[in-house]
Amino acid sequence: MQRRTLTRALALSAASWWATGALAAPEPLFAGKQPLRIVVGYPPGGATDRVARIVADKLQARLGSPVVVDNKPGAGGRLSAQYVKNAPASQPALLLANPAVMLVAPLVFPDSGYDPDKDFRPVAEVNRYEFGVAVASAVPVRQLSHLLAWLRANPQQANVGVPATGSLPHFFSLMLGEAAKVQAEVVGYKGSAPLLTDLVGGQVPVAIDTFDVLLPQHEAGKIRVLAVSSERRSAMAPEIPTLKESGLNLSGTGWNTLFAPSSMAPAVVERLSQLVQEIMNEPDTRQKFEANRLIPVSSGSGQTAAMLKAYRAQWAPVVQGSGFKP
Repeated sequence: MQRRTLTRALALSAASWWATGALAAPEPLFAGKQPLRIVVGYPPGGATDRVARIVADKLQARLGSPVVVDNKPGAGGRLSAQYVKNAPASQPALLLANPAVMLVAPLVFPDSGYDPDKDFRPVAEVNRYEFGVAVASAVPVRQLSHLLAWLRANPQQANVGVPATGSLPHFFSLMLGEAAKVQAEVVGYKGSAPLLTDLVGGQVPVAIDTFDVLLPQHEAGKIRVLAVSSERRSAMAPEIPTLKESGLNLSGTGWNTLFAPSSMAPAVVERLSQLVQEIMNEPDTRQKFEANRLIPVSSGSGQTAAMLKAYRAQWAPVVQGSGFKP
């Protein structure tokens, strides 16, 4: 009798552990429907695409149903937002977007084809990225204060390269110029690759781009990153000071955030938010992000909404005040 009772107790304990433990059965939020798509507005291989694939693999395991990355490049990412906004309920989709898509485009295009507030709900912020201020190795400066003095003394050479006009580095360079009282011409490139080529070759003396793009060239000794835009020094390069440490009261970062179309059920949005938070707290997920030189973030829908509001308050005046028109 005792043996039978013990066996039954062990069985109940095992069942309870299986239902609530790490090996809990996947959660079929989209059972019987098409795969959940994480839509990215850029070609495969870029930072946003890599973020999407890490999250998709993890989310698929938790949902127990396919999660695929759907690259829809074009129009600076606006096509991806339009696609997710108009996706039918039978084809569940999330948008992984950055500020260029969800902040800049709606401000500078008369009709971007979507309204970030009305057409989308934030699910979760998944990563942030910093900006670096870099110089060509031939530029004779090693500190940001020296660079600013050099730019003031050499106005004919005061060109700052950015990966694209209308990009976040473009607007951050305007913020930096205003804070430093430096009149520099912003030179927009067609991507980070040609910008780096010209920076390394000395065709452009200064560049502002994302830290993950600049750091490998800095580590190789081909360029010098003088300052990072974050509030604190980057764990990826703790020897590089922040802008504030360098004497400028300025900071700023970018982000990649998951958005759901407003047509998705609020309960489903909230559950996806919880699952993504759990994923972003896993050590191996964080290691994968850090290996890609990106800062992992675990943030729920409410926290993400608050972040977006504060972010818009900082950046919208800069974008609108710049007079930038595509």
